[in-house]
Order: sequence, then C-alpha cells, then structure tokens
Amino acid sequence: MARILAIDYGLKRTGIAVTDPLKIIATGLTTLHSKELIPFLKDYFMKEQVEMIIIGWPTNWDDSATHATPLVTKCIKDLEKAFPALPIRKVDERYTSKMAKDAMLEMGMKKKDRRNKALVDEIAAAIMLQEYLRSAR
Repeated sequence: MARILAIDYGLKRTGIAVTDPLKIIATGLTTLHSKELIPFLKDYFMKEQVEMIIIGWPTNWDDSATHATPLVTKCIKDLEKAFPALPIRKVDERYTSKMAKDAMLEMGMKKKDRRNKALVDEIAAAIMLQEYLRSAR
C-alpha cells in the first residue's frame, strides 16, 4: 500500500512527514535544506511507494497570501514538473509550527531541544498530515 507524504516547505528548511502504509499514523521523516527537496524525494520514491503529496499552504487569517506563499507556489510547480503523475494537495498550515512547539513542551522536551527549528518543521509536517488524515475519514 502507498503512503501519503507531507511537506512543510520553508525558505531554508523543509520538514517532511509520511504515513504508514495503511495511512493511519503520520510520522515525522526528516528535515532538510529546501534546495535538497527534489533530489531527496526522487531517492525516497525509489524506495517507498507514495500515492499523494500534501503541502502546507501559507495564508493569513483573512486567506490572503503571506510572504511564504510565492515560495510554496514555486515549490508546487517544481514538484509537478519532477513528479507529474503524483497528485499534490494544498492544506492549511496555519498554526502548525505553534502546535509543534506546544507538542514538544507537552512531551517534556528540554528548552534547548525545543529551539531546534528543524525538529519543529518535521513535527509541523506530521501535524499537518495527521489533520489531513483525520479530515479525510
């Protein structure tokens, strides 16, 4: 069975999460430099079957674009070019970074670990993916 992959795309870093093959649980996979995203995914897709990509869509509360919206738009175009057969869905990413930080606090992580922005991005991608799974049921 194929997985669903989630991307929390940023200017410097990109958090990635995936489902288990049964699409029940979302788990953080990694965080990488955003420039490495396409090569990483090409390699990952050779090892794992993925049926869809979801990507965090950055908007303000009034649904207007943020400073990151053009970056994500370009990323989506790059993904469509590299993986034309793979559906890509935009999902609301508002507050996922805050939710990730709150989750790290609840897990009892030390302050030093909670400042790790790469880990925040990975957890934010997992939260987006888990929310997508919940809404798809």
